[in-house]
Formats: sequence, C-alpha cells, structure tokens
Amino acid sequence: MKFGVVVFPGSNCDQDLIHVVRDVMKQEVVELWHKDHTLQGCDFVLLPGGFSYGDYLRSGAIARFSPVMQEVIEFADKGGMVFGICNGFQILTESGLLPGALLHNSNHQFICKNVNIRCETDESIITSKFKIGQKAVVPIAHGEGNYYCDDATLRELKENNQILFRYCDENGKVTPESNPNGALENIAGICNKRRNVFGMMPHPERASEGILGNSDGKKIFESILNSLISA
Repeated sequence: MKFGVVVFPGSNCDQDLIHVVRDVMKQEVVELWHKDHTLQGCDFVLLPGGFSYGDYLRSGAIARFSPVMQEVIEFADKGGMVFGICNGFQILTESGLLPGALLHNSNHQFICKNVNIRCETDESIITSKFKIGQKAVVPIAHGEGNYYCDDATLRELKENNQILFRYCDENGKVTPESNPNGALENIAGICNKRRNVFGMMPHPERASEGILGNSDGKKIFESILNSLISA
C-alpha cells in the first residue's frame, strides 16, 4: 500500500503524517509537492493540516487551485481514497470533494487542545475499527473548524450515514458544552456519498504514539489499513 502526503506552502503537519504512516504503521509513503502533476502511483492520498498559502482568503481556498489538486480531484472521481485532516478537510470542502464549509470558530479564536470525539458510524474505512458510540481523545488546532452546511445537505449527510465523528463530552454525550468551535450538530468529520473521500478537523496523527501520552488517534490509521487489507 502506497500513501502520498501532499505538501503545500504553509503545511506544518505533513512530516507528522509521514512519520505515523511510515514509522508507526510501517507503510510506504511519498511526499507530493503542490506543483506536481502526478500522484506517483499512490493508492491513498492524505492532505495534512497547516496553513496552506497562509490561509489567505479562506482556509484552503488557494490550495484548492494547486496543480496537484486537479490530480487529487480526478483520483477521487475515479474512486481513489483521499483523507484530509484539519486544513486538508478545509481544502476538500473548497474543492467540492466534500460538502459544506469550515467557518471561523464561534469564539473567533484559535483553539489548540485535546477534545473528545464520538464515532457515529462504522461504515467507513477510517472508522472500521471503531464501535458506534465509541469515544476517542484527539487534539484540535484550528481557527476555522466550525463545520456548516445548509439544511438539505445536513439531511443528506444523515440519510447517507456520512457523519463520521461528533464532538462529545468525556462520557460520550454530544452536548453544546462539548462543542469547541460551534460546528453544526457538533460535527467533527464527514465523508462523501461514495465513501472514498474523508475529512475531519481533529488531528489523529498527533495522538498515535504512547510517547505522546495518547494513542487514540492510531485507531483511525489502523482502521484504514484494516479496511484496505480486508478488501
């Protein structure tokens, strides 16, 4: 299995992702530069967190037009697997690969802390090792993580079981108080209808090793490998 991590000007979580995929999960991984016109034969593409192009205009709005993103869009349209984390999630919504948008946090401040998230479905490759309702502690680090979509889109997300994670409290309950950024219905991660494009605001790569004091995020990468190997 060959993974590709896209690197944009301003990406700052690319090496974290590469380390987890290569050194923790023991998989082949290559860097994909934003000006590349090829995905180098990758089977799975990862869009990392950071501040692509300085987050000018809107987060992800400029990165969406990088040459490599045309390759990513074509790859996804053909059924290729794409996973965006934080800024990567923002880029996926800007490119139309995922519905909705990420707005400024409701408190208009950058938030960096551990949060609780609850798995909402086990019918995706990034949640295949989770049980529905299972909680995980994963850090967030963003200024625009407030997920929003219109009523029709929200209805489709629910009908098609596309909501992957919701912010919750330490007991796994979804409450207004456990919502760190104002996200609609506490949504922390979603997938597309075809279930081959995934996005989430929390950073599982920052919680994938015991040395960091938290390995809850590793289960997401284990889910990916479990699904792909099983397939």
